[in-house]
Amino acid sequence: MSGHGSPTLDVDGTGLRVVVVAGSWHDEITDGLIAGATRTLEASGAAYELVRVPGSFELPVVAKAALEAGADAVVALGVIIRGGTPHFEYVSSAATDGLTRVAIDTGKPVGFGVLTLDDEQQGLDRAGLPGSKEDKGREAAEAAIATARVLRAVWA
Repeated sequence: MSGHGSPTLDVDGTGLRVVVVAGSWHDEITDGLIAGATRTLEASGAAYELVRVPGSFELPVVAKAALEAGADAVVALGVIIRGGTPHFEYVSSAATDGLTRVAIDTGKPVGFGVLTLDDEQQGLDRAGLPGSKEDKGREAAEAAIATARVLRAVWA
């Protein structure tokens, strides 16, 4: 959702309960993502809470638990940086496929804020920090809120 052509979304979160689930790797980048997401949720009027997990691999199971416990949406935030082994592909695939499955299985939105990066600088550029070009935490929160509103409108 970044850059030219990004949509204008309805981010009125009034009456929504959102859980931000964030990995614990790469603190500076992750903390920037969390700050962007929570700023957006506060401004939207949504009630939210933050839950930390060890890493991106653990995001899907906790996201599913949050949604099954009554959250209207989840914002999943994580940082995966490519290394010299296939581990990057395995974790990236597991997090992406798992979060997709959680959204489909629960019928509730998961804002996808998992950064898959070649190097740390790419994450710093996307973390919503001073000097960053993008704010992927904000974008993930906006997507979660807007999708929750669409679902409410469809089922109203």
